[in-house]
Order: sequence, then C-alpha cells, then structure tokens
Amino acid sequence: MNYQLKPCTEKQLSEILAIYNDAILNSTALYEYRTRTLDVINVWYADKLKDGYPIVGAFDADNTLLGFASYGKFRVQPAYKYAVEHSVYVRPDKRGAGLGKVLLHEIVKKAEEHGFHVLVGVIDAKNKISIKLHEQEGFVLSGIIKESGYKFGKWLDAAFYQLTLKTPAKPMED
Repeated sequence: MNYQLKPCTEKQLSEILAIYNDAILNSTALYEYRTRTLDVINVWYADKLKDGYPIVGAFDADNTLLGFASYGKFRVQPAYKYAVEHSVYVRPDKRGAGLGKVLLHEIVKKAEEHGFHVLVGVIDAKNKISIKLHEQEGFVLSGIIKESGYKFGKWLDAAFYQLTLKTPAKPMED
C-alpha cells in the first residue's frame, strides 16, 4: 500500500470525524455511546494545536486520510507531564495492511522527539489485534481495570499498556 505520513490539518477534520464515529458505532475502541460532531472535533483539534501535540496522518496518493495517530495528556496533574496517552485509528476499509503499526511507530518517534517518558495506551482487553500490535512494538501490560466500561450490553475491561522511553535527558519538576 502506498501512503505518505504527514501532519493532519483542519482539512482532514471531517475524515477524522468519520473514522472516530465508525469506531464509536462499531467497536469498543472508544468507550463512547454517541457519535461526535464536527464541533467536538474542532475543539479536539484546537486543543491538540494549543498543547503542541501531533496528529500524524497516513494519506494515499489522492491525499485521502487512511488513518491517524495522536497523543495527549495522560492526567492533568503536573507530575504526569512526561506521560501521554496515545491513540491510533485506521479507516475500516484500510485495516490489516500495516498502517496501524506505521502510525504507532511514528507517534512513538514524535513522543521521543518531544521528550516524553511514557506512552500509555488504554485498550479494550478483548481487542486482541490492538494488544498484539502494542506488544510487538514493545508496550507492556501495566494493569487492567475490570468492568470499567459498559457498552453493547456488556461490561468492558480496560487494559493499560505502556512504553517507557529513554527521554527526557534531564527531567525537571517545574
């Protein structure tokens, strides 16, 4: 599959919205019930820009978004400033072609470049494909919060996977 990695811009927000909404409606990748609106995605995008967090997209030759990855604050307390929670989403018709791995690898690279120390992925414990992908990339299971979500008429367990990076070179407490 031919693709190009580059930052997503406002032009991709409707495509990002479609990918998110498919995940909400058809999977447990997001513990959400209702689809998002373009207004919600606009706020999400503005927050990413304000905080300096990347949104990396994989694009085909026609500049159509095939998938994207990003990260954001893990928790708001200042001592968590070196930890980020990431996400990777691929269009349903492009899954299974290795784009998730490419996007995950790229977002890890961005986290290293920006001096983060830990990437956290919160994955539905039954999502074997995402768990395998993360484990192949060096993520380790840090814990499971049992029955922390409820969707599609059943309790869901949230598995926390983390990758510890060698960055930052000189962490500070300010």
